Amino acid sequence: MGVYTGEITSSDIASDNPIHQRLFFGYFKSQDYVKGDILELGCGTGRGLEILLKAGKSYTALDKNQPLIREHQRNYPKANFINANMPPFKGVADGSVDSVVTFHVIEHIQDHEKFVSEIYRVLRPNGIAVISTPNKRLRLARNPWHVREYFKSELETLVKTKFKNVEMLGIAGNEKAMAYFEENRKSVDKIMKYDFLKLQYALPAALLRKPYEYLNRRNRNKLMDENTSLASEIDYTDYFLSENDEQCLDHFFICRK
Repeated sequence: MGVYTGEITSSDIASDNPIHQRLFFGYFKSQDYVKGDILELGCGTGRGLEILLKAGKSYTALDKNQPLIREHQRNYPKANFINANMPPFKGVADGSVDSVVTFHVIEHIQDHEKFVSEIYRVLRPNGIAVISTPNKRLRLARNPWHVREYFKSELETLVKTKFKNVEMLGIAGNEKAMAYFEENRKSVDKIMKYDFLKLQYALPAALLRKPYEYLNRRNRNKLMDENTSLASEIDYTDYFLSENDEQCLDHFFICRK
């Protein structure tokens, strides 16, 4: 997977800004929950590194993208970066961390039960895990990089196989953020009308990734060209935590051991 695909958003790409800010908001809010020795599962481009490094005593990250891991280790020598496919969590001992953060990762995991079990394993007593993932209720089209997406009840059932204390929130947007989402939905609907045979759900994911990447990037650029002010002015402060699942773009679960 390339670093800057339609699946991995970047603060360096102007048309990615609304999604980048939405994802950054999750890290911003995580400061209210995490502490001590922090483990991030899937640090990606390092969107939240600065926040998490300041929030805790130590920071360790696991990610399968080796070039990114190497770059982060050079830039943040006091942190610990491990190149690994997950699960299991290679090099992380039982009960060795106080906090786990994993944003937009679990939807990529085949063995999601093992993933949750590993989170529970590495946490110390009274440890906390913050998990975010897209809300299936507001899905616009099939994402071929996702193994599965979750309704709130599905994610609840999954995490409660290990965690009994779970606070179920979600990331929602204000009027400006949702105006962009609505424009995006309309644009995606125009593209999807050509898939009248619903091939996006019938074909193997691997065959859909290149078309998805092309169309997704083209769509983001189109939205940027048509409404530059909206796309560029959205900030992480345009998002907030909500208990209303119907308005949440992402789930934001706080799980306590």
